[in-house]
Amino acid sequence: MGLGLALRLHEAGNKVIVAGRRKELLDEITTEHPGIAALVLDVADPASIAHAAERVAAAHPDLNVLVNNAGIMLRESLLDPASLQVAEDHVAVNLLGTIRMTYAFLPLLTGKDDAVVMNVTSSMGFVPLAVTLTYGATKAALHSFSESLRVQLADSGVQVIEVVPPGVRTTLMGQQDDENAMPLEDYLAEAVDLLREYPDAREIVVERARFFRDAAANGTYDEVLAMLSDFR
Repeated sequence: MGLGLALRLHEAGNKVIVAGRRKELLDEITTEHPGIAALVLDVADPASIAHAAERVAAAHPDLNVLVNNAGIMLRESLLDPASLQVAEDHVAVNLLGTIRMTYAFLPLLTGKDDAVVMNVTSSMGFVPLAVTLTYGATKAALHSFSESLRVQLADSGVQVIEVVPPGVRTTLMGQQDDENAMPLEDYLAEAVDLLREYPDAREIVVERARFFRDAAANGTYDEVLAMLSDFR
């Protein structure tokens, strides 16, 4: 999903820097898509984040957008002691990773035209999927973080956009062949269209995610939670 968004932004004429842990994959991306830059980065490692921020400041001083998209989504059972590490990994990557990236890169964004911090959360942050409970908790926390970040940055010129995907056909939780998940290209097309149509949006929520995002407001939260609880 992150790569798909990066390619669409690149095709729209933006200078894009992709980041990830696997240098081999990054090399493939930059070879196949000339003009895209790449950066080895592990968001679970504070030293890696600090090094990445230094490299970007030196090589790309005009950076004005940070997209926090990195995340993991794994099954977890509180009855299995081994799941504690799974829970901690979710917090380290999904939550602390985004918080640390924001702290590290904000100094590069402030004062820039059209500066944006874009946090990719999830519809599961609004109604949790019990089989991956800490995943949902981290995404709920990122929603709260994004709301407060927007308030704190109100006078800085940096816009905060929260992107709220539904289940999408990616390798997360093996959803690539799940007919109940949204096809990746359909999701990307709708999300990018919304970004283009509503450049000042606080949230980008595709129609498929509205069912979950608005469940509490619509009075359907318990019903949706029960539906998700049937997922094993």
